[in-house]
Amino acid sequence: MAGGGGSARRGGRPRRTTGTPHHRPQSAGRAPGRDARRVPAPAETAPPLPPGPFRLGAVAGTTPGKWIDAWRSRLPGVELELIPLDVADQRERLLSGELDAALVRLPLRRDDLHVIALYDEVPVVVCAADSHLTAADELTVDDLAGEVVVRSRDAVIEVEVPGAVPAAFAPPETTEDAIATVATGIGVTIVPMSLARLHHRKDVDYRPLPEGPVSTVALAWPSEAPSALVDVFVGIVRGRTANSSRG
Repeated sequence: MAGGGGSARRGGRPRRTTGTPHHRPQSAGRAPGRDARRVPAPAETAPPLPPGPFRLGAVAGTTPGKWIDAWRSRLPGVELELIPLDVADQRERLLSGELDAALVRLPLRRDDLHVIALYDEVPVVVCAADSHLTAADELTVDDLAGEVVVRSRDAVIEVEVPGAVPAAFAPPETTEDAIATVATGIGVTIVPMSLARLHHRKDVDYRPLPEGPVSTVALAWPSEAPSALVDVFVGIVRGRTANSSRG
């Protein structure tokens, strides 16, 4: 019997032990539990923006309103100055240091400038409100044969019109002057749609000229040492959200 008991002891349950359970030793210098987790380094914060103002030039017909609204929403403490520009001197004024950036019309010499094309404008034919040309929904270059094509000195679109009648007077100084001229019934003028709307009068009307050359509006700024505020405005124009880095 004693021998049977001994056999059962050897093949039965393992003997219970007392005292503390066995643990692996901790690595030297490593704290147990949560303390062993690596603490991430704090995120880097962007340097503060300059106080402004941000000086934005804009040629006639461009519509920066939505971007200006976004700027004022995101940077209420930084003033934005909107400065009118003429196409004739848009490049010179950008490089003069007077402006941080500008909405310009292409073509534009790009050396010393960064340029982002934004959108194209369809050309329209502006004529007197009672002109026979208003009978059509849109026009072709051939429809303008026999018309006097009035081109102002500041024109941003040049269209060759076969069969056009040469003007018997000096070119008007501005697009507004050209539109006032055609309002009298003398010929037509071809301009981007935004300028036709800007200088609209009750005695004129306009029709699209789909086959004519477009006028491209772009954002440009000096490539040498641009302001950090330019980065913010470029981000707004490109649609970056307020949570994106630098606007």
